[in-house]
Amino acid sequence: MIKGKSIKGNLLFWKIAVVFTTVLVVLGLVFIFIASRFSRSYYTAAHQQLYGDIAQHLATFTQPIRNGKPDTAVTHDIIHSTMVANPSVEVYLLDTAGNITDYVVPDTTVQIRQVNIGIVKKWLTSKSDERPMGDNPKQPGEPAIFSVAPINENGQLSGYVYAVLASEKQREVLAAVNNHLYFRLGAAIFFAALAVALVVGLVTFFLITGSIRKTAAVVRRFKEGDYSARIEGEAKGELGMLTATFNEMADVIVSNFDKITATDKFRQELIANVSHDLRTPLSIMRGYIETLMMKRDVLPETDRKRYLSVIHASAQKLSALVDQLFQYAKLEANLVVPEKEPFLINELVSDILMAYQLKAAERFIGLHLEANHSLPRVFADIALTERVFQNLLDNAFKFTPDGGSIRIILSAVAGGVKVEVVDTGIGIAPEDQAYIFERYKQFDKTTAPKKGMGIGLAIVKKILELHQAAIEVVSERGRGTAFLFVMPT
Repeated sequence: MIKGKSIKGNLLFWKIAVVFTTVLVVLGLVFIFIASRFSRSYYTAAHQQLYGDIAQHLATFTQPIRNGKPDTAVTHDIIHSTMVANPSVEVYLLDTAGNITDYVVPDTTVQIRQVNIGIVKKWLTSKSDERPMGDNPKQPGEPAIFSVAPINENGQLSGYVYAVLASEKQREVLAAVNNHLYFRLGAAIFFAALAVALVVGLVTFFLITGSIRKTAAVVRRFKEGDYSARIEGEAKGELGMLTATFNEMADVIVSNFDKITATDKFRQELIANVSHDLRTPLSIMRGYIETLMMKRDVLPETDRKRYLSVIHASAQKLSALVDQLFQYAKLEANLVVPEKEPFLINELVSDILMAYQLKAAERFIGLHLEANHSLPRVFADIALTERVFQNLLDNAFKFTPDGGSIRIILSAVAGGVKVEVVDTGIGIAPEDQAYIFERYKQFDKTTAPKKGMGIGLAIVKKILELHQAAIEVVSERGRGTAFLFVMPT
């Protein structure tokens, strides 16, 4: 495993080194190209500055043209001496139209007999750093550095001295020298680029792999169970994105662990609650049935009826518990789709209260409906809405002492009908009010008998959420509780 990591690290190092080497070599080639262009420009400017006045000196200190014709005896000696002193200079005599009238070079090497007189005149009127390139009689089509000066005879222009400052021989020598220079310059830049690439790649490799090693150490700690491990620091670029992604992923994993732990705890509570709540009525039913079976011949009719009544009540309770559990399971699995329709909620509540009147009378609990006249129709699922009121009333009966009262108050508000279920029970402590709608939560076990699995209010909340409604609780210890929500119209 370590060997594999080392190979990957070396590959990363060589990738970085190759990239930097390639970039630097390309930059070196660009540098050589630019240097060659500038060297040529420098060479041209230097020759122009050094030898730009040679034609003027020849025209001033000699008389190359006499009576309108070249003085061969004089000019050849002067021109020959000039070319011996500076072999790179080629001197020509021109007439006023630019025709070549005399020169000291082999005749076979001169390819043209006339130069562009317009460029000659432009050269004479230009500044020293703006002089153009001219024609090269020995190499037509290749611009040459030249110097030119007018020749005046008896106050009149009789021709020009035209000197090519960079001869063919000089270009051959300079080309050989430049090739050698470019080879040496290219080799030096290549090896310098390679060395810089290796150094930069090595430093970059250790910087990058150092951060990667730290990240890997944190990931290893997280893998081994240290769920608080996070990558510290605010890196930038892709490494920063990796750091942020890992930290976010770790937070999500820890959050999911907490949710799984909480779910497992709820499941354990559910199993315990279901086992207890189902065992109680089953035990009662079993006990009375066994008594009936053992004493069926001697048991008085009144006792037999009472036993059957207890068995029936326990069976009803068991059925209600199973139904409640099944209802909540469907709600939590999002399998319940409300079938909404408009209806008068006050009529529904009135029918529900009629079913609870006997139970209320047995405990002397006042059961009242307070509703405004002309309430609008609500738009909801009738069966689910009925379950909401049944669960709230069951909860109110559970915690309201005998002789108390339970009221349902209906009033029209903007967008719906406000419902209040108010009892005079023992109330809910402030610290418990935030948890009463959680599944399997039960409070006040010391002051009220345990009569359910603690999911009645959770079912109420789920049903109201299906109707885009929220439920609130207002309670004070010892002074009763009120549940409030708005059913949409």
